[in-house]
Amino acid sequence: MQYLMEHHTHPDVDKIYNALVPDMPTLSKTTVYNTLKLFCDKKVTEVIFIDEKNVRYDSVMTFHAHFRCKKCGHIYDVQLDKKDVPQCSNSELRSEETEVYFFGICGNCM
Repeated sequence: MQYLMEHHTHPDVDKIYNALVPDMPTLSKTTVYNTLKLFCDKKVTEVIFIDEKNVRYDSVMTFHAHFRCKKCGHIYDVQLDKKDVPQCSNSELRSEETEVYFFGICGNCM
């Protein structure tokens, strides 16, 4: 959890594992997966599916959007007010979650 709180980089399991294993040589990827699942179940971390190759994790639990650069792949948090997000207007559907993803080119890649 400390790693996620200190590194707002939307890491995947491999990135978390590789960052922690030098200080925790007995750490396994299974432990990382299981711990992340526990964090998600307890709603202290969320899964984001902005990357078509990897599941990413985010410890910022306030409502916000994500932007993924098509060139470098970096993922940025984007502040967004819930009132600016379109709502589902079909009375036969009950929306329980909203995720907003933007894709484009970041300032570093322009």
